[in-house]
Amino acid sequence: MFRRRESVPFSFVAEADRFRSNVTPPPRRRASRSQLAARSLVGLTLVAGFAGSLLLGLPALDADRTPAHSQTSEASRHR
Repeated sequence: MFRRRESVPFSFVAEADRFRSNVTPPPRRRASRSQLAARSLVGLTLVAGFAGSLLLGLPALDADRTPAHSQTSEASRHR
């Protein structure tokens, strides 16, 4: 079915492209030293976590390495 659209005057559409506000937003506050330190600490923690998981996870993903302990049971070794 066809949707009925409201008519909009062309002058309104043309003015909408060039409209500029005369209200300027307030300037952003600078972060304090404690906020910067907290952000840095969070960032370093995330980077250290990713690096640690990569270092601990790479040996598990290595397909060429033979496992130190075989997966055979005790009963099958004594036969």
